[in-house]
Amino acid sequence: MKLSVVIPCLNESDTIAECVGAARRTIKALGIEGEVVVVDNGSTDRSQELASAAGARVVWIEARGYGSALDGGIRASTGAFIIMGDADGSYDFRHIPLFLAKLQEGYDLVMGCRMPSGGGTMEPGAMPFLHRWLGNPMFSLMTRWWFGVPIHDVNCGMRGFTRDVYMRLEPQASGMSFAAEMVIKASLLGASIVEVPIAFQRDGRKHSPPHLKTFRDGWQVLWMFMTLAFRKARLRPASVQSSG
Repeated sequence: MKLSVVIPCLNESDTIAECVGAARRTIKALGIEGEVVVVDNGSTDRSQELASAAGARVVWIEARGYGSALDGGIRASTGAFIIMGDADGSYDFRHIPLFLAKLQEGYDLVMGCRMPSGGGTMEPGAMPFLHRWLGNPMFSLMTRWWFGVPIHDVNCGMRGFTRDVYMRLEPQASGMSFAAEMVIKASLLGASIVEVPIAFQRDGRKHSPPHLKTFRDGWQVLWMFMTLAFRKARLRPASVQSSG
């Protein structure tokens, strides 16, 4: 089966070439058919040029936002299996085999876990204090308690999934809440979900600020949780046939 690695990008000239290169080298080492799709979301630096030179297929998505970029890039990709990861150097694309192995076992959604509680490792300073000790643990706990998803890092930006399952999700979030929305909706569909521990590194960008806004994005995630929890009783879980 073909693998697509989808990387959202907004002014990531410091790190995009290395991310693309690492993903392509890993795909080559695995000996499988694959592609790297960089989704440009309005960069004003050399991100598009550098990504293309590193071997990525660059697509441009006009609608702004993390969720909008990823949704557009996923739909533009061609793989039966899709692995997504950020372009800021915080995720190690050499972890791709961990996700691919679980997808090949038959799981529909494979979540990366950066948190030590789920076996992950985190470089000091890689995640802001409030995100590490309050926001992410709280939302992950809500995901386990409210929706029964066995994960510890609901907002992890590196994850793998089947195209079949993604196309059933009909995501609505244009911003950062896209990540949690994907997990919750997959669980409501009855998708099989598993978590793999990964390493999380400090952001490698030097010339552009982080895109995540703690309180704005945290409120959007909370609102999305409340909305989907309210809908849960009215949604009839559907059996998802695994693409693996």
